[in-house]
Amino acid sequence: MIEKKIATTSEVDQVLQANTEKISKVVNHIKVRDSFPRTILKEDTEWDLVGVRDWCSGFWPGVLWYGYEFSGDESLKQAAQEFTEPIKTIAYTPATDHDIGFQVYCSFGNGYRLTGNEAYKKVMLAAADTLATLYNPKVGSIQSWLGKPEYPHNTIIDNMMNLELLFWAAKNGGSKSLYDIAESHAEVTMKNLVRPDYSTYHLGSFDDETGAFLRGVAHQGYADDSMWARGQTWGIYGFAFSYRETGREDFLDTSIKLADKYLERLPEDGVPFWDFDDPKIPHAPKDASAAAIAACGMLELSTLVKDEKLKEKYFNQAKRFIKALSSEHYLSGDTNQSLLLHSTGHHPRNSEIDASIIYADYYYMEALLRLKKIENTTVINP
Repeated sequence: MIEKKIATTSEVDQVLQANTEKISKVVNHIKVRDSFPRTILKEDTEWDLVGVRDWCSGFWPGVLWYGYEFSGDESLKQAAQEFTEPIKTIAYTPATDHDIGFQVYCSFGNGYRLTGNEAYKKVMLAAADTLATLYNPKVGSIQSWLGKPEYPHNTIIDNMMNLELLFWAAKNGGSKSLYDIAESHAEVTMKNLVRPDYSTYHLGSFDDETGAFLRGVAHQGYADDSMWARGQTWGIYGFAFSYRETGREDFLDTSIKLADKYLERLPEDGVPFWDFDDPKIPHAPKDASAAAIAACGMLELSTLVKDEKLKEKYFNQAKRFIKALSSEHYLSGDTNQSLLLHSTGHHPRNSEIDASIIYADYYYMEALLRLKKIENTTVINP
C-alpha cells in the first residue's frame, strides 16, 4: 500500500478560500498589533479587542497563520508575525494562570510549525517553563487560576489543551520534567474531573497540601452535575493528543468515551446547546465553538484509533460538524467580521451569549485544514 496525494477542489477548499479572503480584509481594519480580536456581540459588527494578557490573545494570530497556511499569502504571513510578536512577553514574565498554552502555542506554535523560525522555538521553550511553575506536585496538576481561595488548588478541563505546549517542549530541547508534568496533569484530570458517566466537571477543587480531591464544580456550566458542552470537547481533544504523546491507552479510552457521550446527547444539527442540561433547551443558546473543538478532537481521534469502524465514525462525525458550521445558519457571511456566529462564552455571568468568539474561528479553521489534509490523502494499491 502506498499513500498518494490527490488534488481536489473540494467544498473544504471553497470554504477555506472564502474564510481566508475575509480574514485578509479584516486584518487591514485592525491597525494596532498588540490588540487582539475576541468577541462580537449580536448587535455589533466589528471585533472587540483585548490585550496580550487576555486568555484569547493567541487565537487571532493563530487564525492568521492558518490563513497563510492555506493560501501562501505573504501579507497574511506578515500580519501573523506582527500579531504574534507582542505575545512573547508572556513567556518571560511570571505565570498568572494556565492559559499560556492557548496564548503561545496557538500563535508561536503555528508560526514555528510553518516557518521554522528558531526565535519562535526559544519563546515556546521559555513559555513551557513558565507554565510549569504552576504545577503542584502534591496534587499532580497545574493550577489553573490563582487568587481563588474558595478553590485551594483548582484545575479546569480547559487546561488539558495547554498540555500540548509541555509535550512539545519536552521533545524539542526542554526538560524531560515537562513531559512528566503534562502526563501527571492528564492523569489527575482523568481520575477526578471525568465523571463515572463520562461527562466532565469544568473545575476540580483540590486540597493544595494533601492533594485530595474536594469537589467538582460547574463554574461555566449550568449546574455542578450538568454537562457543559465546551468542557466536554476540551476533554475529547486534550485526552486524544495526550494519548498521541504518551501512548497511554487509558487516555485514548477516556477520549473515546467522552466523544461517545458527547455524540449521544447532540441535537440533530450537530451543534450543541451551551450546556446539555439547560432546562430551557431547545430555547437555550448554542455554542458553535464547542462544535469546532469537537471537530478537531474527533479528527485527531480518527487518526489514533486502530479499529477501522471507529476511524470512520469519528471522521464522519467531524465532517458533519464542519458541514453544519459551514452552513448559512452558522457562517457569519456579511453579518460581522467573524467567521462563525452563535457561540457562548460564560453563560452564568451572562457574558458573550450567542456571540461570535475568536476561539470558535480558530478551531474552525484548524478543523477545515485538518479535514483538507485527510481528504487529500488516499490509500491505493500500487
